[in-house]
Amino acid sequence: MTVFLVALIVLLLNIPFGYWRGNVKKFSLQWALAIHLPIPFIIFLRIYSGMGFELYTYPVMILAFFLGQYAGTKIYSKRKLLGLQPVSSCLVMDVVRQSKTSIN
Repeated sequence: MTVFLVALIVLLLNIPFGYWRGNVKKFSLQWALAIHLPIPFIIFLRIYSGMGFELYTYPVMILAFFLGQYAGTKIYSKRKLLGLQPVSSCLVMDVVRQSKTSIN
């Protein structure tokens, strides 16, 4: 896998965690978990992909990590601002619930 493909996966992985982080009190336990829970998955992905921990990969991975967290928080804020209900801490469940209400 290339560095940019792994970075894209890292970015996409962090969007739901950023969404969760947007709904909890800053510096709470859930806030810290939303930031730190994806890290073991990213380490596994780095090892599995054969990319390893080369120094040149860190800026790309860190940027992807923070962009995913930022995007998730922005999605949460936008959904809340638009009044899309229900808005919870789980992006997947909010999208599923929204799709069910739009079908009916």
